[in-house]
Amino acid sequence: MINGIITPMVTPLLSDNVSLDVKHTKNLIEHIISGGVHGLFILGTTGEATNLSYKTRAKLIIETCKIVNNRIPVFVGITDTSIEESIALAAISKEAGAAAVVAAPPYYYGLGQIELFKYYWSLADQVALPLFLYNMPSHTKTNIEIETTLKLAEHSNIIGLKDSSANIVYFQKLVYLLKNKNFSLLVGPEEVTSQTVLMGGNGGVNGGSNMFPKLYVALYNATIAKDFQRIEELQDLVMEISTKIYSLGSFGSSYLKGMKGGLAALGIIDANIAPPFQSFEEKEMNAVRKNIEHIKSKLDKVL
Repeated sequence: MINGIITPMVTPLLSDNVSLDVKHTKNLIEHIISGGVHGLFILGTTGEATNLSYKTRAKLIIETCKIVNNRIPVFVGITDTSIEESIALAAISKEAGAAAVVAAPPYYYGLGQIELFKYYWSLADQVALPLFLYNMPSHTKTNIEIETTLKLAEHSNIIGLKDSSANIVYFQKLVYLLKNKNFSLLVGPEEVTSQTVLMGGNGGVNGGSNMFPKLYVALYNATIAKDFQRIEELQDLVMEISTKIYSLGSFGSSYLKGMKGGLAALGIIDANIAPPFQSFEEKEMNAVRKNIEHIKSKLDKVL
């Protein structure tokens, strides 16, 4: 069973916006691990996986596993429109020493639930690492429905689900229906991680733990301890990050721009972002720097 805070790591890029920045990847990983997180998830939405070449994805898998060196579990996103490419990424992940792989439904075409079930069952049969389902309907056009999840949970190689639908009723039903199975249920949106852990969920895959890992670990620990005063104090900071870092500008990619801009403001990585996106202009970056400094000063008082 996987529990705790898993960091969906951003992918540090060089100034060409396509090549892996190995130096800053190491900086970032050491920063995240020092914050006490329970695992690392690369090549997810926050990692810009679908905008990266297979060459860069493979290099990130190998370098990440080498740098982590088994200190925490590494989960690798293998989402693709081609099952063959997903299986190839899983093989690289196994060779590199990853703990598990994660796959959202193939995107572009909408899938029927029976097609989705057969796809995942086949994928789980063909990969040599445990498989996490990844429900991200806003990006894939396909929701992994509750009945489909229950059937897939019967596969011995499917060990959990990361839900980024932000549908709390959906998540609560899964918690209830799977409570007697060894099946991890993790939530993506950090704004509701504490709430879902109180409901019986296993933890969060929280983007903000790239920047402030100690905050999200502290919130998880306070939630497990049911320290509601502490939860309220830390939850306010999580919401400030969500409001003042992820919501700048009117871009569909504001979350990614803000995350990488925030990490750059902290001196951990450069803000380079993969096409078709572009990093924030100086106006937005000034706002990011100001907001990061304000949030950091608050965190220093409570952590």
